[in-house]
Amino acid sequence: MDTNAPDDSLRVDAHSDVMVRMRRINKIFGENHVLRDLDLDVAPSEKVVIIGPSGSGKTTILRVIMTLERPNSGTVEIDGRHLYHEPRNGDVVEAGEKHIREVRTDISMVFQHFNLFPHMTALENVTLAPVKVLGLTREEAHERGTDLMKMVGLGDKADHYPAELSGGQKQRVAIARSLAMRPKVMLFDEVTSALDPELVGEVLAVLKDIASQGTMTMMLVTHEMGFAREAADRVLMFDHGQVLEEGTPERLLRDPEHERTRSFLRAVLEH
Repeated sequence: MDTNAPDDSLRVDAHSDVMVRMRRINKIFGENHVLRDLDLDVAPSEKVVIIGPSGSGKTTILRVIMTLERPNSGTVEIDGRHLYHEPRNGDVVEAGEKHIREVRTDISMVFQHFNLFPHMTALENVTLAPVKVLGLTREEAHERGTDLMKMVGLGDKADHYPAELSGGQKQRVAIARSLAMRPKVMLFDEVTSALDPELVGEVLAVLKDIASQGTMTMMLVTHEMGFAREAADRVLMFDHGQVLEEGTPERLLRDPEHERTRSFLRAVLEH
């Protein structure tokens, strides 16, 4: 499959009603066809929770948007700008790294395992990228980072190193670090799954706070159905590389259409 193949999805229009647009996305690892002609739109400020069994491809969606995995075919647009393609001489061609880096500044991702730099304090972890990538002065980044550390409830931990923090605190630092980039789209990949059960609540509380502010487009892969019910605008059930069904949390979690969804939810809720 060829990411360069021209097709109707290579329009260069600004879609004011769509923040993330994925068209005919395929991703193949060896013999494993992980994403299959995926079409997905996410509106500005929308909170979308993606659920589904392990190996269904849901994390790969986030990794493609974050440019950690390049799709074999299809197009991705962020706020009307192509991610993997760019206009050149009246045509649309495969994008260079400069274009990809530029569009990627609108996207930030929080991972399952924190990925903090162990030799830097919590605040230094939060302020590094705004200085290096966005060009903020150290003073500007320090002010932004200090405000965000307070927002995630860690104002008194700014000078602590990751080894001195609990798992929940590390994850909250990772969330602050992503917010420091002021992205248009925030991606969260199973951010509570590596935490001890008693620490999950403090991270979910921060996510709910971000979601309640309303302005951030959020896509979350999670098994936390309580969070999905309270904070999501839409839930997608993903299976075998495609969206099996979608709907509001109230509808999908209470009355799913597909037996595959019902069995998945039973397994999660009984766990």
